[in-house]
Amino acid sequence: PILLLTLGFPFLMNFTAQRLVGFATRYGATLVANQLIPFLLLVVGFFPTSFSLVIALETFVGEKERKSLEPLLATPLTNMQLYLGKVVAALVPPLLASYLGMGFYLLGLRLAVGWVPTPTLLLQTLLLTTLQGVIMVAAAVVMSSQTTSVRGANLLASFIIVPMALLIQGEALALFWGQHAGLWWLIVGLALTAVTLIRMGTHIFNREELLGRDIDQIRLGWMWRHFWEGLTGRKNGRFPTPLTWYRQTLSLLPSLRLSALATALMIVGGLVLGGYLGQQYALPPNLQARFLATGDLSQVPMLAPDMTFAWAWTNNLRLILLQMLLGVFTLGVLGLLVFAVPWVMLGYWLMQVWLAGGSVLTAVFALSPHGTIELIALLIAGAAALRWHVIFIAPLQQQTLSERFLTAAAIFFRLLLGVVLPLLWLAALIEVNLL
Repeated sequence: PILLLTLGFPFLMNFTAQRLVGFATRYGATLVANQLIPFLLLVVGFFPTSFSLVIALETFVGEKERKSLEPLLATPLTNMQLYLGKVVAALVPPLLASYLGMGFYLLGLRLAVGWVPTPTLLLQTLLLTTLQGVIMVAAAVVMSSQTTSVRGANLLASFIIVPMALLIQGEALALFWGQHAGLWWLIVGLALTAVTLIRMGTHIFNREELLGRDIDQIRLGWMWRHFWEGLTGRKNGRFPTPLTWYRQTLSLLPSLRLSALATALMIVGGLVLGGYLGQQYALPPNLQARFLATGDLSQVPMLAPDMTFAWAWTNNLRLILLQMLLGVFTLGVLGLLVFAVPWVMLGYWLMQVWLAGGSVLTAVFALSPHGTIELIALLIAGAAALRWHVIFIAPLQQQTLSERFLTAAAIFFRLLLGVVLPLLWLAALIEVNLL
């Protein structure tokens, strides 16, 4: 069936391309047709790789239902070898079918309308198709190893299908507007995502747990108790004193070193990107002058004329909560992007000050009384959130995946309540009363 559909679909796309070129030529819009034909090439490549999702979802849980998994797990293969073998087995046939379909489509285009892709476009299409297949298969194999039935795995497949459908729409926009250079950045992002998912699968795959789990259970009571114990420090039915709780909370900060480094890099990257955008899309001189006021930046509060203590305190809190929510579902990716937005805006503003002839150093000092405290608070919150979000790709050590996830969530909220919120309160107090 894969071969028949793979060979039949390119002919359908060739028919569509011929009608599209004919219609566009009739009305003098050949540029539109030339931009849409590469998108059809992407669709032809994506169509066969979608079969890999069905194959991958059957890898572990399907064999478990057919009672053929036990002999496979009894082999001397390591967990990583077993997982990677399943990924390759589910990926190779659809990818070969995809390449075959793209070849037939290009041959038909060459004979029918004389269209030949550039080497760069062909390479980009092959890389996008391959990476999309790797991502779908890696994610589907993870789902197959963590569910107890094929039906459950199929229900979770929407978490793969919906993002990939949105990705195809983004690729269509890039191709339609001729932004082929932007596809290289997309390829880099997809490559990082593929590596992350493969790393996640190899670390959380456990053959003993796969055989021992027969029924999926949602234990809300156990989840709440585990989270509450991590948040409050409750142990053996006893709560620590407030001083002990704070001492334990502060002792968690050294564990955020790596995630704090990644968060700090996002701050620097946001400032650099904001400065670049500020130079490329500079404001008119009359608007730049508003950033200078009389040389002492006294009009900076005019950016928020109705600023109150509650507004200043909750503004950063909203950013932290948004980062936390979006990062949970995207392994921290959207969370980091949201975290970078204020720093991009700050970099843009500082660039406008510099272009208007003002002192960037003076502008930084004007923000430093409360900005330094906010920076520390946001760095701690961002690092704790990132550590929580990427817990899925960390090796399991003496805890199940659910326990590690709940523990990381408790650490985030513990630092939020004990460290971040008081720092934001102090920063808001300084911002409202001194600026």
